[in-house]
Amino acid sequence: MNLENVLESIKPLDKHSMDLCKTHLDSLTKPIGSLGVLEDLAIQISGITMNSKPIIKQKQAFVFAADHGITEEGVSAFPQEVTKQMVLNFINGGAAINVLARKAQTPVTVVDIGVNGDLIIEGLVQCKVAHGTKNFSKEPAMTREQAILAIETGILLTTEAINRGVDLFIIGEMGIGNTTSSSAIVTALTNAPLEDTVGCGTGISTDSLQIKRSIIKTSLEKHKPNANDGLDVLSKIGGLEIAGMVGVILACAANRRPVILDGFISGAAALIAQSLSPLSVSYMIPSHSSVEPGHRVIYQKLTLHPFLHMNMRLGEGTGAALAIHVIESSLQILHEMATFADAGVSNKNL
Repeated sequence: MNLENVLESIKPLDKHSMDLCKTHLDSLTKPIGSLGVLEDLAIQISGITMNSKPIIKQKQAFVFAADHGITEEGVSAFPQEVTKQMVLNFINGGAAINVLARKAQTPVTVVDIGVNGDLIIEGLVQCKVAHGTKNFSKEPAMTREQAILAIETGILLTTEAINRGVDLFIIGEMGIGNTTSSSAIVTALTNAPLEDTVGCGTGISTDSLQIKRSIIKTSLEKHKPNANDGLDVLSKIGGLEIAGMVGVILACAANRRPVILDGFISGAAALIAQSLSPLSVSYMIPSHSSVEPGHRVIYQKLTLHPFLHMNMRLGEGTGAALAIHVIESSLQILHEMATFADAGVSNKNL
């Protein structure tokens, strides 16, 4: 499916399934609503899947890797070569996302969608759109056509996984410089002040942070990305790995599958997806609140509320992997907890 077809396929959540799910939850041996977010998640996933008692059998994590030309401006504490080095670490199973995904029994697929270099590594999915983006302080990060191709790459990979029976997706990324790109996206789409959208990323100094904010400010003034056109924003100041995650989000929404958002970078992708399809937000499950300040701005724009507060700022999909345990617990409640009638427990007097 191409991008246009996917956008046309996204529909609202199924209210009937959500009502049935809530009715069942209210009949369980507990005060109504007392399991809080666990109940909210179960109801949301019921509406996503059109099933009042959904089951998650197969999960999939996608980690998209790409480089950013903006690193030429010294906006990251790490050199660009780290992107390639971390890709190898992912493939060898040694990164944090590998550890946490193994615990959650979730396969990790690593996708080269825009690494600056030719990587020949067994197990790496090769979907390179370009050898990184351009330096957006000087020229647009990519063409509109490249942005669409990168989104459609995410759509294709997700559709193939759905055809294999995957029920739940998490998105992650690797790309030195991508907090700068994400901060620019968040600023462009929310019009929030730079002090609220630009943080220290991988751990830059206070002086470097001011340079980073200045670069984003002048880049936005130069390119004037259209906040009403997510593709314009993405192509002018975005990243290829961000575009890949946009594709996963939209494909999940079109195919009625839940997708777990991770940290700040995946949140920027979520804002682009929202711009292209406001309905897609209903299919997103927020996992955690990143230390990166712009993450809070993202959640305000999406009107989503993360349920993990872990002081994390790694990315890769790590927060989303942790959230899987909570989500699976919410569905286990639906299937295993007794009702008042089943347990012979007196319900409250109404």
